[in-house]
Amino acid sequence: MERATIAEMLLDRVGDEHLGVRTRERDWTWDETVHESAARGALATALRVDGPFHIGVLLENTPEFLFWLGGAALSGAAIVGINPTRRGAELEAEVRYVDCQLIVTDAAGMAQLRGLDLGLAEDRFLLVDHPAYAERVAAHRVAAPAADPEVSGSTLFLLLFTSGTTGMSKAVRCSQGRLARLAHANTAKYGHVREDVDYCCMPLFHGNALMALWAPALANGATVCLTRKFSATGFLPDVRFFGATYFTYVGKALAYLMATPERPDDHDNTLVRGFGTEASPEDRAEFVRRFGAELFEGYGSSEGAGSVRLDPAAPDGALGRPAHAEIAVVNPDSLVECERASLDEHGRVLNPDAAIGEMVDKGGAKRFEGYYKNEQAVADRIRHGWYWTGDLGYVDEAGFIYFAGRKGDWIRVDGENTSALMVERIVRRHPKVIATGVYAVPDPRSGDQVMAAIEVADASDFDPVEFAAFLAAQDDLGTKAAPRFVRVSTNLPVTGSNKVLKRELQAELWRCVDAVFRWEGRGEPMYREMSEDDKVALEADFASHGRQRYI
Repeated sequence: MERATIAEMLLDRVGDEHLGVRTRERDWTWDETVHESAARGALATALRVDGPFHIGVLLENTPEFLFWLGGAALSGAAIVGINPTRRGAELEAEVRYVDCQLIVTDAAGMAQLRGLDLGLAEDRFLLVDHPAYAERVAAHRVAAPAADPEVSGSTLFLLLFTSGTTGMSKAVRCSQGRLARLAHANTAKYGHVREDVDYCCMPLFHGNALMALWAPALANGATVCLTRKFSATGFLPDVRFFGATYFTYVGKALAYLMATPERPDDHDNTLVRGFGTEASPEDRAEFVRRFGAELFEGYGSSEGAGSVRLDPAAPDGALGRPAHAEIAVVNPDSLVECERASLDEHGRVLNPDAAIGEMVDKGGAKRFEGYYKNEQAVADRIRHGWYWTGDLGYVDEAGFIYFAGRKGDWIRVDGENTSALMVERIVRRHPKVIATGVYAVPDPRSGDQVMAAIEVADASDFDPVEFAAFLAAQDDLGTKAAPRFVRVSTNLPVTGSNKVLKRELQAELWRCVDAVFRWEGRGEPMYREMSEDDKVALEADFASHGRQRYI
């Protein structure tokens, strides 16, 4: 039976002795999980003050995070997952913005928060590893868990910070009803069943883990297994320890996993399938070969979902088919649907200016629940009665839809548009590249140039001649799309959900501690490492052409 709220889903699990939550140290049945959640909900209610009932949670993937999710659902509170990778003024601004009246954290999290002006008294912090915490929870245990009578499908349940890869984060509103609908929809879409053992290695403050794993597991009474944070080397041992059948991934996680040494027994595991976003077709194919599990590569965001319908006949790189007739790719200036994309034998779009546009949902305005205290951002999403994803895409002649990168990933080189995502997929084919971010940097005369930041295991092992030859051998890399600058790093900055933080890289340009190589000459690429004198000369070139303002 489909439920309208997360609270109802939790109460369905009362008396359920199936394993609900597992760590390497301890297990909880679903019945125990609901009782633990109810105790946190009662504690939150006892501590409630006037104002938005928002509870910040600054924890790694621990059972306490799940218990507070359940407690918030039952008490009618909203959980704000605080990104542990944030620091200082940025962290302070995000916490104040979402009006938390209570923050649940631990000693490590408190060390990050101490000294920040969050507008909260000392007694508004609950430290889950403090000796007094267990006593406070115990004092609020109830014999019969119940939901606050005011809880409904429209009750705000989550404030999800956007990942902020190309700009500052916003807090997406997600009601109990929306998450419940996603739980049921994703159950049908990805085949969730009660017998699943779901390995949660993506952060619980992010929509991927909540919408694609925790909520479907709750709806079906499947088992959720927690690791505190993602570890590429710990992935397979965890899968085997828990007997995991399903997992989710985001961003660099799959790339990190595929960079681990292959072992003859990789195929010896219990995984059946996984779901994620933004992995290269090569990484997905390699994962299936090594580990034998099916991968569903999806498209979605914290703001909206359901844009794509899976189709097993989809070619490599395609997301599937538009989920319904209101999903379209349009020119944002003319509001006219783009032409169908013509693809060459390598899958490269031959008519990008006519075929690539912004993906929209013409009926999505009624499904988007908005941003918290940011009406300008809402207005940017809802225009002409349509929901604008902010993402680029195209539809091929067979009707399959493709993701072409974020709107800010459009790079204009010599009057032609290039998708950063397409270049990233090509660069990721190099066997030594673990992860990459491709972005625009200004040209000293006009337009943009393409810059690629790559992460490798050993920067001293990077061979610019070999790398140039590799790029020259890629038949689907257009001459305008080849990176003019290559930054070589062993640790690219990432968001808390393991997406490369391109806005930081873009802001630094070539002014960084990492080695930067520049394409020289004409024809096939040839890279030479830039010296400080080279960088000074390049910036002088900007000055001589009156373009200093761009750097």
